[in-house]
Amino acid sequence: MSLLNKHAIFEKHSMLLLVGILVVVSIGGLVQITPLFYLESTIEKVDGMRPYTPLELSGRNIYVREGCYTCHSQMVRALRDEVERYGHYSLAAESMYDHPFQWGSKRSGPDLARVGGKFSDDWHVAHLIDPRSLVPESIMPGYPFLIERPLDTRNVAAVLEANRIAGVPYSDEMIEKALQDLMAQANPDSDFADEVSERYPKAIVRDFDGNPNMVSEMDAVVAYLQMLGTLVDFATFDAEAYSR
Repeated sequence: MSLLNKHAIFEKHSMLLLVGILVVVSIGGLVQITPLFYLESTIEKVDGMRPYTPLELSGRNIYVREGCYTCHSQMVRALRDEVERYGHYSLAAESMYDHPFQWGSKRSGPDLARVGGKFSDDWHVAHLIDPRSLVPESIMPGYPFLIERPLDTRNVAAVLEANRIAGVPYSDEMIEKALQDLMAQANPDSDFADEVSERYPKAIVRDFDGNPNMVSEMDAVVAYLQMLGTLVDFATFDAEAYSR
């Protein structure tokens, strides 16, 4: 009863209640914010993550340009039904090189965070050209122009440079060889194909759209889709090790 009587003074004096609220909120805010000043990064580093290759980054930029994020999320929530359907829940580190991130807020189509390697290149090409040829109930528009339009490579090095300014660890060599790496990734017979794999581990080097005579926007988009969710080896990933 004595505690209730002490609390009554706050209920009867609005200004005193306001001061009490400000004090409590300030203490709670300091408890949450202060540790951040001592952290070099709020994102735990995870083995396997790397910056996008120039071709993948070009494909990602087309993905953003066409507004794919409005219907497809790239974030598997830590919920049982999502993990069973899409795979391991998303890690913050998987989006650390995304500017902006593609988590999304709506799913008219499935989540794409783990789509890499689930379908063949031919499937992706056919699906992007005419979605209903493979998924009759799909409401996704077709993008047949992607396979007809040559990829604009004029500013590929500048795009990597801009991402480095935003914090992506592209080296001087990566930026200098950006155009070479982009062309080589879409041509497995290129003399520079091995260099792509050296600079970008797990990079897929092949002709993605089936047309060896041109690097198209389709090549870039499929290269981007095929790497999503493939960099972290979840068979060996130990979540507890990264939380300690």
